[in-house]
Amino acid sequence: MANISRREMLGSAALVGGWMMMGGDLAAAQATPPAGDKPADGPYQLPDLPYGYADLEPHIDAQTVKLHHDVHHAGYVRNANAAVARLQEIRETGGESIKDVRNATLALAFNLSGAILHGIYWQNMKKDGGGEPAADSDIAATIKRDFGSFDAFAGNFQAAAAQVAGSGWGILSYEPLADRLLVLQVEKHENSCVWAVPLLVCDVWEHAYYLAYQNRRSDYIKAFMRVINWEDVDQRLRQARKFRD
Repeated sequence: MANISRREMLGSAALVGGWMMMGGDLAAAQATPPAGDKPADGPYQLPDLPYGYADLEPHIDAQTVKLHHDVHHAGYVRNANAAVARLQEIRETGGESIKDVRNATLALAFNLSGAILHGIYWQNMKKDGGGEPAADSDIAATIKRDFGSFDAFAGNFQAAAAQVAGSGWGILSYEPLADRLLVLQVEKHENSCVWAVPLLVCDVWEHAYYLAYQNRRSDYIKAFMRVINWEDVDQRLRQARKFRD
């Protein structure tokens, strides 16, 4: 089970591309992710994958996982750190540089939102995952309460992710004001959506699926459902509820 920190939960609560080709053979893609190979110049770090590149196959292929984590997720982290550094530079320099606050703040919002959501995305999956959450878990009981049944939730979640216009995310989130689960679409993650805590996120930017699924987004979403780490989602719900008390 993932160890979810208070800092990560606070970062998640605050949330509420393009296509790149990378060389390298499949054998390299299937290797274990390198420890410590992460952008380190700033407050944000690229987390290690909690499994090997090939561990989600045949549902999510190794080459896509490697590209997605080592290039796209790393880029969000690197650019978030660069935006933090730029804002610090502006504060120290003053003068005409203050006019660049908007651009630097937008860059921080876009890249840090992407970094946080990707961190949840990797933890939300595991080898031999999928199916339904354990019957005695909080997430199972709350899904049944708020959606009527697991099948109703799954249909809603998959449709929301499939119908994102362009790139974005399908998100199962916890809304603490009403103590309810909500399925949301996020198309511009830097603009947020609802002030809620993401519990389960499905990345539907093309870099998440195009190597194996091309334009068949719905097939990729069905594959994602087969690798969900419900223990991680349940833990996120239980921790999110603590902030409501």
